[in-house]
Amino acid sequence: MKDAKADAREHNIEQEYDLDAPPEKVWRAISIAEFRENWLPKAALADPDAVAVIPGQAVRYRLREEVPPFLESTVTFTIAPNAAGGTSLRIVHELIGAPSARSGRTAANANAFSLLRAA
Repeated sequence: MKDAKADAREHNIEQEYDLDAPPEKVWRAISIAEFRENWLPKAALADPDAVAVIPGQAVRYRLREEVPPFLESTVTFTIAPNAAGGTSLRIVHELIGAPSARSGRTAANANAFSLLRAA
């Protein structure tokens, strides 16, 4: 039997990159809307403002799909200096309200949105 944390991790995507750019430059790219817009457009965001910020270290945004079932998620960018003088960038994309794999519930009408809200 899985625990709740293990189940939640199944709905996450985690990526790590080592970049040649210094942390200050990477921070500007992920935290300033005009720069972020080049690779994460505000149309993909549920809210154009970050939902959580640790200045110079991490920023989290909330996303919402434009089509049913209108899934919501968060994406968190965490940066730290690396040994090569560049930046380590960690990206964690988490689905909000993902149905539990162990619940065994399926919608008779395939309406996944109602399952997400009920979970």
